[in-house]
Amino acid sequence: MIMGTDVLHAMRLARVDLTLVGRNTTVLFNVLLLPLLMAWLYTQAVGAEKVDGVAGKLFVLAGLPGLLLVFAVFVNLVNSFTARREELVLKRLRAGQPSGPAILAGSALGALALYLAQVALLAVWMWRSEGVTVANVPMLVIVAVLGVALFGLLAAAFSGLTPNAELAQITVLPVLLFVLVGAPIAFPGDTLPGGLSEISALLPATPVVEIARTAFLGGDHISGGGAALSMGGQWAAALPSFAILLVWIAVAGVLARWLFRWEPRHG
Repeated sequence: MIMGTDVLHAMRLARVDLTLVGRNTTVLFNVLLLPLLMAWLYTQAVGAEKVDGVAGKLFVLAGLPGLLLVFAVFVNLVNSFTARREELVLKRLRAGQPSGPAILAGSALGALALYLAQVALLAVWMWRSEGVTVANVPMLVIVAVLGVALFGLLAAAFSGLTPNAELAQITVLPVLLFVLVGAPIAFPGDTLPGGLSEISALLPATPVVEIARTAFLGGDHISGGGAALSMGGQWAAALPSFAILLVWIAVAGVLARWLFRWEPRHG
């Protein structure tokens, strides 16, 4: 009964979050439109050459779910958690009926809805411009849910490190830069020199990029080469990336439990 009540509270809070985002044009631009604009710039920069056996533009578009996560989930929730904590909203919510997990889950559900809307727009973009449809829809949906869980937990942890809402834009910069520079969005990870390819492979956004690209294109874009795979082959190829993703979710869960704050910081 308690679990059912928590689910209802989480869904109600998610609806409130989506309503607030829809009313805030600045947040709407930063969360939905800015990453799509950056996606377009990526496709212009990559040129017409082939990457991993597919057109460079298609390679970039298929890996964009990893970048979209940072904006729709991480940046959005760090700002939201921090502002609500400083305004005592989180404290008042926790003192009411919703449990702590239900409050966080409500925000995560709202972010998931925004993220899935972006991925759907991306799928339409790829279909209209490149004539490509999603090869493995279940895999794309599962990696979206796991990616939102990961970056939602990271957002909860980073919000605890953020003194106030004004500094939230600075707090999120390290994660944003790591994803922009290190995640294999516009290039295969194994093309990086030295040990950078190993570092890139372990970034939290990288497994999302690799799994999403494999789900979109139906080829092996995890071990490299882009060779066409059967449905079963796609799942087998994605297992190592799913393992890395699950490890990151566990680490992020520990960090969130340790760092997240329900009340304003003092001092």
